[in-house]
Formats: sequence, C-alpha cells, structure tokens
Amino acid sequence: MIKRHLLAVGIATLAGFAVSPVFSQAAWPAKPVRLIVPYPAGGPVDQLARVIAPKLGEQLGQPIIIDNRAGASGTIGIDATVKAEPDGYTFGFGVPGGITVLPHLQKLPYAVENINYVSLVARVPQVIAVSPQLKVNTLKELIALAKTEPGKLNYGSAGNATTPHLGVELLSQEAGIRMTHVAYKGAAPAVTALLGGEVQVLAADLSALLPFLSRGIKVLAVSGPRRVDALPNVPTTTELGLPQVYVESNYGFIAPAATPAAIMQKMRDALVAVLALPSVKAQIAAQGAIAVSSTPEEYRKLMQQESVKWAAVVKKGQITLE
Repeated sequence: MIKRHLLAVGIATLAGFAVSPVFSQAAWPAKPVRLIVPYPAGGPVDQLARVIAPKLGEQLGQPIIIDNRAGASGTIGIDATVKAEPDGYTFGFGVPGGITVLPHLQKLPYAVENINYVSLVARVPQVIAVSPQLKVNTLKELIALAKTEPGKLNYGSAGNATTPHLGVELLSQEAGIRMTHVAYKGAAPAVTALLGGEVQVLAADLSALLPFLSRGIKVLAVSGPRRVDALPNVPTTTELGLPQVYVESNYGFIAPAATPAAIMQKMRDALVAVLALPSVKAQIAAQGAIAVSSTPEEYRKLMQQESVKWAAVVKKGQITLE
C-alpha cells in the first residue's frame, strides 16, 4: 500500500514538472520585457521603437523596457538579442543592415540563420534627394547630368555599405552612371553635407530627410513602386522607368532562436493589435514610416530576398567596408 502511494506521488510530481513550462508560458509575461534597440537613443530607429513600446506594454500587461545597444552598424544589438536567454523576456528591434548586407562583407559574431523573426513593424521608404544648390529638378535631369560629367557629382552616405551608400550604388548600376561616394559617420552629418552642398546627392530614409525639406532639399523620387503620403507629388522610380531601384528599410521584432512558440505567438498577436491602432499608425507616419505587420515566415522571406539583392549589388560594385 505504501509503495502504491509513493508511486502515485511520484507520477503526480513528474506530471507537475511536465506541465509547469506550459503554465509558465500561459502566464507570460510575468515581469517587464526587454527590447534591445541596436541604435542610439533619439535616432529614427529608436523613435520608432518608442512609439510602439508603450502601447505594446498595455497589450501585454507589462512594461516594455528599451535597452539601446548601439554600435557596429546594428550588429552589437542583434548579437545581444540572438544570444539572450530564450525565456520570452528579451526581444530585439531587427534592422536590415546587420541581416541583409553585412553578412556579405564581414564575419559576424552571430549566425543570421539563428535569428527568430516575430513580425515586421514598419517599413521606411528611401528617397533620392539633391542639394538646394544643384540645378536639377527631376531624376531624369540628374541622370543626364551624371552621364555628361561621370564622377563629378558627389553623393553622401551614412558610411560604407549602409543603405544610403547601396541605394545610390543600385541607382548608378541601373541607370548606367557614375558618381563619387563620400562616406560620413551617420545619416545626420550626411544630411548636413547635402544642405551645405558638400555633396550633391543623397539617397536616404524618408524619416532622416523629412525635418529638413523646408530648407531647400529637393526630393526627386521615391525608390520603389509606391508613392508616399508625406510626398504625394514625388514620383517613384518605377514610374520613372527604373523598377529595379527599389530600396526601403524594413524593421521588425526578432527574438532568441529557442524562444517558445507560444510566447512568440503572443508577442506577434500583441504587435498586430498595436500596429492597427490609428494613433500608432499616425505617429509612425509622422516619422516618414509606414506601420506594417507580418507573419514570421513573411518577415524571414523578405530578409532572405533582400540579402540576395544586396549580395549582387555589393559584388558588382566591388563594395567594401574600407
């Protein structure tokens, strides 16, 4: 009788251990959730995260604590996310450069295959702009001038192999032109150089240029198939006969590889709800971005497609980090 009792207790105990992870996931989150943002506080990426975080916290019933891990073109923050404890209390803000470009240029401290995709949260169109001093008003005129004087026009970027660099490189490859690259340490000094005429051309996220359009910067085209609400009269590269010049920055939530599926689903459901809120859509739009959600597989496939595209541009342009 005693043996039977002990056996029953043992089975019950084992059963308790077997179901305890389920209960813990069902109760998630039981404490604040950390969101690693791989860029500095106050920048465009950080601002996007800070629009989403408060409402996401309301949906989940726990605060979302932003942890800025800037440096190395976003790879420090991605690395910290991928290697974090997969307990559902660390997520990351996925940025494209460290996923789709840098793997073709250097050895990274993480494997891209280990990134766990939750959902896209925003896409930011890239636009092609020229300085107030340059006497061109259309993309056609810019291309014609660049063909007339190969290498004479300077274009700025936020650094070697950044999206602004690759955006102009892609335009140059498709249009058959050549301009001289001038790399700066970030988007802000590149925009300043454009305003001052130090460089004549800049392809940049719309969010980086919006605050400066009143100072004479001329936006010639949106690099993609769709016009943007903030600049309804600016044509797209597709309209202008360059459909392959399609550049935008896609941001989303990522997680450590072994994060439980049930927690991943809860986080994605909460993000979908937040991104559907009119107030959140409006705040994201005010930053020159577009709120968008996705399935994990859609996010993964998009990053894979972008990686293939940029690998070809890097190879053809013989681009390096130096």
